[in-house]
Amino acid sequence: MPTQEARGTAVISGLGSWLPSRVVDNHELSQRLDTSDEWIRTRTGIAQRHVVAPGESTVDLAVEAGKRALASAGVDRVDLVLLATATPDQQCPGSAPQVAARLGLNGVGALDVNAVCSGFVYALATGAGLISAGVAASVLVIGADTFTTMIDPEDRGTVPIFGDGAGAVVLRSGTADEPGALGPFDLHSDGELAELLWITAGGSKKRQSDDPSEFFLTMQGQAVFRHACARMAESSRAVLERAGLTVSDVDRFVGHQANIRILQGCAKQLGLAADAVVANIEHTGNTSAASIPLALADAVRDGELIPGHRVLLSAFGAGLTWGSTVFTWPSVTPG
Repeated sequence: MPTQEARGTAVISGLGSWLPSRVVDNHELSQRLDTSDEWIRTRTGIAQRHVVAPGESTVDLAVEAGKRALASAGVDRVDLVLLATATPDQQCPGSAPQVAARLGLNGVGALDVNAVCSGFVYALATGAGLISAGVAASVLVIGADTFTTMIDPEDRGTVPIFGDGAGAVVLRSGTADEPGALGPFDLHSDGELAELLWITAGGSKKRQSDDPSEFFLTMQGQAVFRHACARMAESSRAVLERAGLTVSDVDRFVGHQANIRILQGCAKQLGLAADAVVANIEHTGNTSAASIPLALADAVRDGELIPGHRVLLSAFGAGLTWGSTVFTWPSVTPG
């Protein structure tokens, strides 16, 4: 572990992503659900999603994304692994230690962060705080989820939305004036609205149930939409103010890829130009904690995100949880 002198600002130095090989498009879903490609595209902006194969798990995806982020950063060792996920391989123990061991990092600190779709932003804040406190000089932050395993296969309200995937970044200790240095964070929650996105059974409160549907995710879509747009916009304004910036300083807005209408609605509330919005949801669906790093990786590969761009990240998810941060994109090639 680093000494007190190693304290600094968290800087992004590596980026990796991974998607399962199986692709399920809207046409395939329309063969077994009361839906259509047009219905799904119009309401969500999604054309396809990647789905884990039987026996493939969150840890499997996280390992692949983590491996690529480490290679992108040109390192084979970090002090800490943070895994943002709401779909761990088991209820106990956490999945992060397994990810670390499979990456050859056995012995380093490792823990899960469960803020669902806001998980990656929360994990970034956690990693940045630990670097600032001198607890770690380098942190591997992974967002990985397999929500297709947690939804009712007959529910046309959730099946078309979710996909599986993993994305990761490496954070290192650096200085606040470097490209990639994470700026201030803005984090919030509202547990009184937890049942807007909810899995009833499986936890300590209701371990068993005779109703199989209680083990699947339920979602009150219209209410979630309203809160997501409003909360992400509020949080984005707050973090920009803390950074001494305005909306006009933002080159790229990378929001949680939940629904294209949420992304567009949030951008409209902020007054952002349409071309500032990064979106890859058409090809990935909602990958929960993986969505922001996956969108970052795709945007870099497509030339949509380049070094020097001022990037605003914002996410909203179950809990309810939401949060944002802002930084300048560094010269990083995704793995």
